[in-house]
Amino acid sequence: MKPTPTFTSADYKLLRELILKSKNDTNAREANQLSQELDRAVISKGELDTSVIRINSTVTVEDVKANKQMKIQIVLPSSADVKQSKISILAPLSVAIIGFKENDQVDWELPAGIKTLKIVAVSNS
Repeated sequence: MKPTPTFTSADYKLLRELILKSKNDTNAREANQLSQELDRAVISKGELDTSVIRINSTVTVEDVKANKQMKIQIVLPSSADVKQSKISILAPLSVAIIGFKENDQVDWELPAGIKTLKIVAVSNS
């Protein structure tokens, strides 16, 4: 069964605003995918579990088939810096994992094809 993403109401509103601003730019496809994820999301009334991925989370993700791990931080587009592993929330990888938690596994269509991603570790400091 596919896990359901979870967001705080503040993050949900922020991401909806970001999607509206991104509809006509180069990230329109990712904005649309993020919108679809938000449509099926659970909005938390209180604090989220610390293992849930949100904006500014540092995440270790494993590509299950390739058995490769990478560590990234999910940030707003204005703070993105690939050299520092700061990935925009509108990047395909970020859209795939935002709102999920440690040990969740998600299948997502990335530019390189469908990937099974396992969320190994999440830090929200």
